[in-house]
Amino acid sequence: MRVPPMPILRRALVATAVLAAAPAAAQGRALEGFDAYVQGAMRDWQVPGMAIAIVKDDSVVYARGFGVRTAGGNDRVDEHTTFAIASTTKAFTATALAMLVDEGKVRWDDPVSMHLPGFRLSDAGLTGQITVRDLLSHRTGLPGSDAIWYASPNTSDDILRRLRFVRPFAAPRTRYQYNNVGYMVAGMVAQQASGMPWSEFVRTRILQPLGMGETLTGLAGLRERPNVATPHVEVNDTVMPVPYLDFDNIGPAGSMNSSVSEMARWIRFQLDSGRVGGRRLVSAASHREMLTPQFLVPAASFYPEPTRLSRPNFTAYGLGWFLQDYRGRKLAMHTGSIDGMTAILALVREERLGLVIYANLDHAEVRHALMYRIIDEFLGGPRRDWSAELRPAYTQAAERERAAERERRSHRAAGTRPSLPLQAYAGTYVDPDSIQSAVVLRLRNGVLVAELGGRNTAPLEHWHHDVFLARWANRAMGESFLSFTADERGRVPRMRMGANERVRAPDAPAASAP
Repeated sequence: MRVPPMPILRRALVATAVLAAAPAAAQGRALEGFDAYVQGAMRDWQVPGMAIAIVKDDSVVYARGFGVRTAGGNDRVDEHTTFAIASTTKAFTATALAMLVDEGKVRWDDPVSMHLPGFRLSDAGLTGQITVRDLLSHRTGLPGSDAIWYASPNTSDDILRRLRFVRPFAAPRTRYQYNNVGYMVAGMVAQQASGMPWSEFVRTRILQPLGMGETLTGLAGLRERPNVATPHVEVNDTVMPVPYLDFDNIGPAGSMNSSVSEMARWIRFQLDSGRVGGRRLVSAASHREMLTPQFLVPAASFYPEPTRLSRPNFTAYGLGWFLQDYRGRKLAMHTGSIDGMTAILALVREERLGLVIYANLDHAEVRHALMYRIIDEFLGGPRRDWSAELRPAYTQAAERERAAERERRSHRAAGTRPSLPLQAYAGTYVDPDSIQSAVVLRLRNGVLVAELGGRNTAPLEHWHHDVFLARWANRAMGESFLSFTADERGRVPRMRMGANERVRAPDAPAASAP
């Protein structure tokens, strides 16, 4: 049966009524059964502890902790438990620079070298082309280069100097590449322009006005706190705790620590376009610029599994924020992943909705499932089991990795021995490009022990021929194969760890007898 067309005015009135009713219906049922859903998802993804806060219409409508701070322990997570916020720190760094833009001390398109004369690249012609905006939108053309800072004794100044050895893979503004070092450099620009360290600027200019007195800009003070989540990683299907590592050398990219209770204040500030209590800390124009797409991000680089299900029309990076559309709304979000900790923070400003989720398990991708579930709760419509839809993709990926590892280990040659005495392998192996941290090998009680970057150690197990297996004491680093090459004179001039080759530094001369 054909239904006669509805008069245009009537259609408009009915559509308006439906749109008006949908949010009310969604509000009425929002978060009904959500606690049970979170607990079930945590079991499925083996997450020991998690905390979630939701802001709607400038009110904190949900703030709760789940599980335990340490696997096997009894200390419960609550909304005040401190977690590493990891790369969600980047939005604080972008906001600090936005304040300096408002003050005329920095411009988004200033060359970085204008503020940091020590900023130099291997291609001198590109040095003056990279801008502050490029740093904040991951479009410098530089590779990630995390080895310069991760598990390394290098300070921020050391990292800045070593950038001159990093080879660009593309011209600025032509390719997207997520880059933590770029945010470290952006923090140094903020320091130079403001006359105060990045950490002090963030604390005094952002955290204090927002009343975020318990949020830390680095590791200092964390160990003295009684309510802190323990990082965890999964090793051989077992979730185990790992140490809280010091990432202050890359602070502006990801060193902050906070609770969901405190981060709810940050969300309210962001939803109110950079205002707190009616006081504007960032101009409307600068705040809008941070949430404006600066560079398109290829789908393969933009959380491919969640994106495959959410099917956005665009994926981009702003200044400190990933940007996409979801169900007809603009979604600004950012994840954070650092040894043993996971975070996600999201804003749907059209709906005056924001959320933050922390978990004490490395790369706990349940974060995306819960983010979309929460947004759906407030937008209305059918409920979708995001956790059940996302989890198979990650479990299959994990199984592929395990299969590849089994295949690699199947090639172990039995009955072989090192070609040289163990002492011959001892020494210091350095990266000829001055990017990777040095690996020092020492013979201790008949066992070769590797030390990486002066911080992380691993006893070496002979694998076969001149290949050894390192199981790092910091289990977040996993395992590494070290392959050695002996020359015709019975010396070991080079070593390969993973895909990176290091050369042996000259041995220190023996001390002469008195």
